[in-house]
Amino acid sequence: MTIRAIVAASLLMSGLGAVNFALAQKSGGTLKIYHRDSPASMSILEEATLSTSMPMMGVFNNLLLYDQHVPQNSLQAIVPELATGWSWSEDGKELSFMLREGVKWHDGRPFTANDVKCTWDLLTGKSSEKLRINPRKAWYQNLEGVATNGDFAVTFELKQPQPALLALLASGLAPVYPCHVPPRDIRAHPVGTGPFKFVEFKPNESIRVRRNPDYWKNDRPYLDGIEWTIVGNRSTAVLGFAAGKFDMTWPYDVAIPL
Repeated sequence: MTIRAIVAASLLMSGLGAVNFALAQKSGGTLKIYHRDSPASMSILEEATLSTSMPMMGVFNNLLLYDQHVPQNSLQAIVPELATGWSWSEDGKELSFMLREGVKWHDGRPFTANDVKCTWDLLTGKSSEKLRINPRKAWYQNLEGVATNGDFAVTFELKQPQPALLALLASGLAPVYPCHVPPRDIRAHPVGTGPFKFVEFKPNESIRVRRNPDYWKNDRPYLDGIEWTIVGNRSTAVLGFAAGKFDMTWPYDVAIPL
């Protein structure tokens, strides 16, 4: 059997497995994935590529998220995550969020509105703490500031109306960071509110996360953990998938020559 046939068969079995998983949704197991690159850090806000955001998105939560059951991202497909809802002022210059209560950071500290304010103060350069690099600072040039109203309400104050701000906040590149953990610590050991807790990052080797037993969605996540093995060579990675070392591959990695 050729490698192409092996990969095709594996893709088919992987697809069938995904269907069965969607139907049964059994808990347990560790997902093993190959990763294309060794990222500079674990800080999504300070890195510009998928090398960091892809393995770390499950460690954090956004205020908003694109509905993962809708195949095409749009403003209509945005749903609350750490927010429970949002509203615009009449002039379109204020975007207010009600926040989810009872959410905890992975170290046990409570999530509050102040964490949201701290995150966007970091991104706009208003904080005493500084990001080492800030690749998406331009996203928030129209943001005047973030005001809190108690522990569970925040308002984004804009210079001009910007309906598309919702799309930026729903992307995988806009996680909420904890106020009590400085950016330098997030780079090496991120603390989030997400379904998975960070375990370790071995440069040029692997990234590991494990299930957060205190996740605010009581029945999630289904997996016990995810292991990302860093494999820089695409041919080696696809061969590893064909041999059963990894549980999934990516459509654009399976080129005709491979």
